[in-house]
Amino acid sequence: MDGSVITCSVNIEWLDKMGTIQRKLQHKAATLRLIRNDAKGMFVEVTAAKSAPVRLELKGISVHKKFMNEGKASIKFQNINCTIYISNAPTSQLMGFLRIIFVKMTGSKAENPNTSLRTQLLSNKPNQFTEISPVTNLEVDIAKAKASKSTDTTPSPLARKRKLALKEGSRGPAAKKLYAPSPTEKELLDIEQKEVLDACSSGQNVFFTGSAGTGKSFLLRKIIGALPPDVTTATASTGVAACHIGGITLHQFAGIGGGDYGLERCKELASKPPAVTLWRRCKHLIIDEISMVDGGYFEKIEAVARHVRKNDKPFGGIQLILCGDFFQLPPVTKSAPGTKVSPRFCFQTKAWEECHLAAHELKRVHRQTDSKFIAILNSIRTGNADKTVTDVLCATANQKIEKDGILATRLCSHTKDADLINESKLAALEGAAKVYEAQDSVAGSQRTIDQQTTVPSRLELKVGAQVMLLKNINVGMGLVNGARGVVKEFKNGLPVVLLRNRREYVAQHEKWAVKTAHGGTVTRRQVPLKLAWAFSIHKSQGLTLDCVEMSLSRVFEAGQAYVALSRAQSLETLRVLDFRPGQVWANPDVLKFYRNLDQVRIMPLKSINNVKKSSKSELIKKLMKSKVFNKPLMNIS
Repeated sequence: MDGSVITCSVNIEWLDKMGTIQRKLQHKAATLRLIRNDAKGMFVEVTAAKSAPVRLELKGISVHKKFMNEGKASIKFQNINCTIYISNAPTSQLMGFLRIIFVKMTGSKAENPNTSLRTQLLSNKPNQFTEISPVTNLEVDIAKAKASKSTDTTPSPLARKRKLALKEGSRGPAAKKLYAPSPTEKELLDIEQKEVLDACSSGQNVFFTGSAGTGKSFLLRKIIGALPPDVTTATASTGVAACHIGGITLHQFAGIGGGDYGLERCKELASKPPAVTLWRRCKHLIIDEISMVDGGYFEKIEAVARHVRKNDKPFGGIQLILCGDFFQLPPVTKSAPGTKVSPRFCFQTKAWEECHLAAHELKRVHRQTDSKFIAILNSIRTGNADKTVTDVLCATANQKIEKDGILATRLCSHTKDADLINESKLAALEGAAKVYEAQDSVAGSQRTIDQQTTVPSRLELKVGAQVMLLKNINVGMGLVNGARGVVKEFKNGLPVVLLRNRREYVAQHEKWAVKTAHGGTVTRRQVPLKLAWAFSIHKSQGLTLDCVEMSLSRVFEAGQAYVALSRAQSLETLRVLDFRPGQVWANPDVLKFYRNLDQVRIMPLKSINNVKKSSKSELIKKLMKSKVFNKPLMNIS
């Protein structure tokens, strides 16, 4: 899609002067297209099956876009008292569609676009409609320049209030998404990521993986934005991961709790509201951090999906989009005291095999830029710590990575160790402490928000406290999630933080929204900081740390050392104490799975197509039944 076409649910209403509905059209699935006529007038055309196209001129309109992130918007044609209500639109496409309307209507040159009456009368051609031309940089610049003035497409009821706030010297509103500049290189998908997005958009069941820092969560947010929100459920195995992608936990969605009951009992639980409604409405199920989902639980929810949806296809016919790296933290398994049970991964189940997932592996690392460090991390990921790797990591033990009073964050293998370090270090500081209590939108939601975010409900700070930023405030200025700093002073009751890039930041209250299984949201307002003398490896997943220290002597899981090391931005900002090769290992089942994945991925199509016909059909059947299935194999003739 180029942004000028969008498919979604559409309601159109025409009202009389008294506000009574005179005519109404409802389409569960319709296509909206931006077009121009011979007179250069811009129209939105609505077409649906078995219905004549409706064309409405984009003149004297107002756009309500408050719920754009939920796939909803409305366009009111004031001259004819008609309104188009858009819903269930892929959010990224909706944003692009409204952006083109805004830019085209406010960014065009100030010349009269209307063709003269004489020209229209002399023309013997019927009125013809053509596709609208792409947005140009000049139009974007003009639209941005005009954005502060009132326009037909910026009907904000808060405009006056915002202008008054600006005059009073308060912080101005965030940049409007509709006239934002074109995406930067960092915001664009690379070739590998585009292939995954295309596979998801085509309706395939997809599993995509990749090492830490390859942009899996970034891609996942793009995929979520490309799918209709009303029938797409974004989930993750952990609360923090779910919050990162704007979703809910898999356990919240499934409706069977931790899956501790037998299968029949799980089916009963999922057949009750609201779980049954979620299962039946869902057409696209996204699961992030799939590596931490136990295989037994995966089989249960697959069987539950078929039962609740009354559909014998895998997952009841739901499109499955799975994301994760099995070389990272494995599923948490329950075992009797004194015994250890090996994890059972999702890819070891029959349910995984029957889903015929198109497998993709992202190779390009975005978090680190040093090829030497990337090579070391790739070796660690597969459990290989040879002499070269060991020598480089051991050499970091003597590095001085502190500066301007900002100490390195210690990554701990156990959460209790990290909490103890933070508490003792804070108590050792002199001076009075300042306490910040979070403001939660719903009473009693503290536990839910605590589980799904790293934002503390109670934050105690002193001058000299080591802190970490918990939200992207301004990427260009280095105010990003994971940035390290130290509290320099308190100003007007707010902490002033000196960051590693030597910028000072006054930490004002920010808001976090957490989705609930019922489709609502609960929010928390808090200062976006957390004590950062120490952090647990589990809670560091997804973070990029610019000053980190670790001792891996107490790691207890395969992949734990890799997760810790891959948090570092570079070798220069990393210090590893007492490193030994024995601290690094990979699960043998995971190694075997990825070897099979690579073999299927790199198998030349020519060698398959040159096989005799009888043997070729047997080979394809075996590949279809294998535990990994890759997109290129679907093109075999």
